[in-house]
Amino acid sequence: MALNIDGIIGSSPALREVYKILEKVAPTDSTVLVTGESGTGKELLVRALHKNSRRHDKPFVPINCGAIPKELLESELFGHEKGAFTHAIRSKPGRFELADGGTIFLDEIGEMDLSLQVKILRVLQEKEIERVGGTGSKKVDVRVVAATNRDLEVEVAAGRFREDLFYRLNVIPMHLPPLRERGEDIMALAEHFLRGFCREKDRKDLAVGSQARAMLAGYPWPGNVRELENFMERLSILCEGPQVTPADLPEKIQRAAGMEPAPAPVAAAVPQGFRWPELKDMRDKEMGLKEFLDEIEERLLQEALAEAAGVKNQAAELLGIKRTTLIEKLKKRNLLDS
Repeated sequence: MALNIDGIIGSSPALREVYKILEKVAPTDSTVLVTGESGTGKELLVRALHKNSRRHDKPFVPINCGAIPKELLESELFGHEKGAFTHAIRSKPGRFELADGGTIFLDEIGEMDLSLQVKILRVLQEKEIERVGGTGSKKVDVRVVAATNRDLEVEVAAGRFREDLFYRLNVIPMHLPPLRERGEDIMALAEHFLRGFCREKDRKDLAVGSQARAMLAGYPWPGNVRELENFMERLSILCEGPQVTPADLPEKIQRAAGMEPAPAPVAAAVPQGFRWPELKDMRDKEMGLKEFLDEIEERLLQEALAEAAGVKNQAAELLGIKRTTLIEKLKKRNLLDS
C-alpha cells in the first residue's frame, strides 16, 4: 500500500529518511516520540503515522500539554466524575477515553508537570486510566505518540522529566529535521504556500524570481516551516508586482544573503514626526487609561510578531523584552498560537 503523506510537502534526502521510518513504524502499535524544533510540522508527521496505521479509521485525538494549565490538564487527559471539583457539574470523558481504539497525540510533552508524568507512565504500563474523582479504573486501547521540541535527555538529567517515562515513550524515536537541513524543500513549500495564499486572497499567482529564490533557499529559517508560511502570506498581500524580487524580501533575508538593504527614502518618513498619544485620543475612543494602554500594547505586540514572521525570540528582541515576558503578554490576550 502506498504511503499516505497527505499534507507533508517535500522530498529532500533528509525528509525521505523520515518517510522510510514512517513506513516501517506506522503499521505497528509501538509508542513513538517525535522530536524537532518548533515549527517543523511535527503534528503533520504524527497525523501521517495515524493515517498509515491499522487504527486509521478510529479517532485521532491531539492535546497540547503546554497550552493547558497543569491544574486542568489531568481532567482533560483522564476525564472527571461529577462533583470531582467545584465546576464539575457532570461527568466528562478525557482524551484517552475519546481516543479509545485510535491514537492519542501528546504534543509538547516536555512541558508536562512531574506529578502528571507518573500517571501517563501508569497508562502506558497498565493500559488503564482513572478519572479525576473516580474510584475505579477503566481499560483503554490507545496508541500513544508524543512530541517535543526539548531535548528530553537533558530534561531527565536536570530532574524535570522522569527517566522511566522517557524510555517508555522513546520506543521508536523519530526526528523531524529543521527546514534549513531540507534543501530543495524550502522552495517547494514556499511556492505551495504562496500559491494557496494568492488564491485565498483572489489575486493572480506570484512568481518568485531567480535571485529571490536563491535568497529564500539560503536563509536559515529559525522559525522553520511556520515562519516560512507566515512570510509567504505577507508576500501575497504586500508584493505589488507579478514577481517576487530581492527588494520584496525583508532586511534580515537580504542581510543573510550579503545584500545591503536600500536606505528608506526620505519621503517615507512621517511628515509630522512622532506624536505622543493625548488625552483627546483616549476620550475619542471612550476608553479608560488601562484599556487605552492595553490596546496600544496589543497593537505593538501584533506588529512585532508580523515583522518577525511569527518567530517569538525575534519579536521579543524588537520589543526589547524577554521571550518569557512576550509569551505571558500573548497568553493574556489569547494571541499565542498553539
